[in-house]
Amino acid sequence: MQGPRPVVLSGPSGAGKSTLLKKLLKDYENIFGFSVSHTTRQPRPGEVNGKDYHFVTREEMQKEIDAGEFIEHAEFSGNMYGTSKGAVQAVQAQNQICILDIDIQGVKNIKRTDLNPIYISVQPPSIDILEKRLRDRKTETEESLLKRLTAARVDLELSKEPGLFDLVIINDDLEKAYSELKEILLEVSRRG
Repeated sequence: MQGPRPVVLSGPSGAGKSTLLKKLLKDYENIFGFSVSHTTRQPRPGEVNGKDYHFVTREEMQKEIDAGEFIEHAEFSGNMYGTSKGAVQAVQAQNQICILDIDIQGVKNIKRTDLNPIYISVQPPSIDILEKRLRDRKTETEESLLKRLTAARVDLELSKEPGLFDLVIINDDLEKAYSELKEILLEVSRRG
C-alpha cells in the first residue's frame, strides 16, 4: 500500500466515532478520506450506498473475501462488515490520509497485515453513558441494544491489551475529544 500512513479508528458503538469522523471529514476534506466499509446489513434511514457503506449481499461479499480482496472482515449481529483493499486504495489514490472505522476484531486482523496504520481507540467515559447514548439514538431494539452493550464491554476489555492502540481518547466531551483526535491526525498528516 502506497501513500500516507492510514489511521484506524476503533471503539464500541455509541462511543462517538462516527460523530468525530463526520466533523473531521467536513473540516479537513482535502486531507482525510474515509474508507467506505462493506456490509450485508440493510441501510438505516438516511444512509447512502457508497458513502456510508457499500451495501452488498452476503454472497457478493463472501466471493470477494474468498478472492483475497478484503483487509479485514467480521460478523456482528448476523451481518458481515469489512474493509476492502479497493476502498483504502481509492482514498490513497486521492493522496489523502485514509481513515478506517473498524471494530476490535478488525484491529486484531489488521495487525497481521502490512497496512501499518496508526491505531486510535475512541471510548465512552462509562458503560452507563454508552447505554444512554445508544438508547437516545432510538435505532435499536432492546435485543440489539443489549447485544451492542455486551459487545462494548468485550471491546473495552480487549482494548486494554498493551500496545494494541497508539492513542486512547475518552469521549466525555465532544469538543475535547475532537481536539485530541485532530491534534494527532494533523501531526500524522505533516509527517506524511
